[in-house]
Amino acid sequence: MGPASRSKTARHRSSLVNVLAHPPPGTILREIHQYLGHIGAPHYRYRQLVLSLQQRGTAFEDLRELPEPLRQALAARFGPNVAPLTPVAVEEAEQVEKVLFETRSGARVETVLSRYRAGWSSICVSSQAGCGLACTFCATGAIGLVQNLTADEICAQVVHPRWQKVIPTFADSIAFMGMGEALANPHTFTALDLLTTPGYGGFSPRRITVSTVGFAPNLRRLAKEHPQVTITLSVHSPFAEQRAELIPLERRFPLSENLAILDEHVVSTRRKVYLAYLLIEGVNDSADHLEELAQLVKSRSRPELFHVSVIRYNAASGADPSYRTPPSHRVSEFVAELDARGVHATRRQQFGSSISAACGQLHARSLLRPRRSS
Repeated sequence: MGPASRSKTARHRSSLVNVLAHPPPGTILREIHQYLGHIGAPHYRYRQLVLSLQQRGTAFEDLRELPEPLRQALAARFGPNVAPLTPVAVEEAEQVEKVLFETRSGARVETVLSRYRAGWSSICVSSQAGCGLACTFCATGAIGLVQNLTADEICAQVVHPRWQKVIPTFADSIAFMGMGEALANPHTFTALDLLTTPGYGGFSPRRITVSTVGFAPNLRRLAKEHPQVTITLSVHSPFAEQRAELIPLERRFPLSENLAILDEHVVSTRRKVYLAYLLIEGVNDSADHLEELAQLVKSRSRPELFHVSVIRYNAASGADPSYRTPPSHRVSEFVAELDARGVHATRRQQFGSSISAACGQLHARSLLRPRRSS
């Protein structure tokens, strides 16, 4: 999406402010909406507030379309910011910027903005501070679950004023691929509602990706409530016993159960789904793994709608120290061999290896040094 298309999208979002639906329950916007009604503010004040938030950031004092007494009343009632996230650490590379945010409660989460040479951008958001699923390849799993993020904290990562220094408007796409298991947090669904509702986030659901290691009950809910959102399911091994070692959630919700849900989903929506495969040298890169993975895909109800995204493993703080990064050529060979077997596969483009962009890395290092503002 080029600059002209992004401007058109921004104008479209703004034009819908006049027909705003009530904000979802459990969000600060719902509380503000109710508060404005309670004090007898004109209905258009809420529309002005939402439009101003989209254009200027999250501080009430910056919402100049509102009269000063109302801005002061809102700040006194809700604090200076609508959904405050404070940057505490930043790392940058040529096409990627990673920010460690601190929430009001003191929890820390990572957000990554990637900029592509084709002219579009993507923001990778966290859904939890830490993660309780203990996947053995993941730095976030080594931290453990601190807390679920609220819908406000998830959405604030998307609209934070910091990104205005890097891109002129919102990112073109959103990926729930940061810290935490998105489908283990019920607030993820509220955030999706807000991000896709016209006049609020206004994002096309097709530009939002939700990644999961297989939280089956909420995967089914996601497919039902947000059928146009792009789904990525982490596989990492086609063998149940080994997958349970990599992803302990396999023992509760096996891969077969999650794939059955995706089978129904692709038949009803005709939407492509993605199967993430983290390639670890000497662990899941054998000929047997390749053959079994290919058969797993080809046995699906609509195999042409299942796409394998092969990811090169990079060492992560807290991950199993025996895991090794495969040679780059082996990743390319693995993809080519899947293609040769009739399976749609690509190698995932990875930015930020120089700044440890894998989720949880910056957070893990921050635990070892004093807190600082940025």
